[in-house]
Amino acid sequence: MRENKVQFMTQAAMIAAIYVVLCIVFEPISYGAIQTRVAEALTVLPFFTPAAVPGLFIGCLAANLLGGGILLDVAFGSVATLIGAVGTYLLRKKSRYLAPLPPIVANVLIIPFVLRYGYGDPLPIPFLMGTVGLGEILSCGMMGTVLLVVLSRYKKVLFKAA
Repeated sequence: MRENKVQFMTQAAMIAAIYVVLCIVFEPISYGAIQTRVAEALTVLPFFTPAAVPGLFIGCLAANLLGGGILLDVAFGSVATLIGAVGTYLLRKKSRYLAPLPPIVANVLIIPFVLRYGYGDPLPIPFLMGTVGLGEILSCGMMGTVLLVVLSRYKKVLFKAA
């Protein structure tokens, strides 16, 4: 039982760390009104392990703090990722191709308001929804699906007993 807890915490920590590193490495495209956060591809991981839910939340929280985000962005951006991760986890038995959908929807519905009212972005909310949606479709939808397909081949080795 203790081994499962340690493995859960280790997986969550590794996912959080990878999320932060991807945001830092791809910093020019990870932040702002028009962004493609490569780290969001990891939001498909709750399909494989529940440890990804806290891992993604903590990783996003840390990345937003390190990226210089305002408190509103740190809080609501992280919550958007948490909602998306929980949604992906809940859809894991339906179809693996639905896994990217919850993070896309959560971010499209939350982040434009953070950009508009937190950062004072003058662009209209529908436009910001489009730009955030496009970035999420690229990162979660396309890159996430590729990651999902590749990891599906190795899930028994990578995510056992989580």
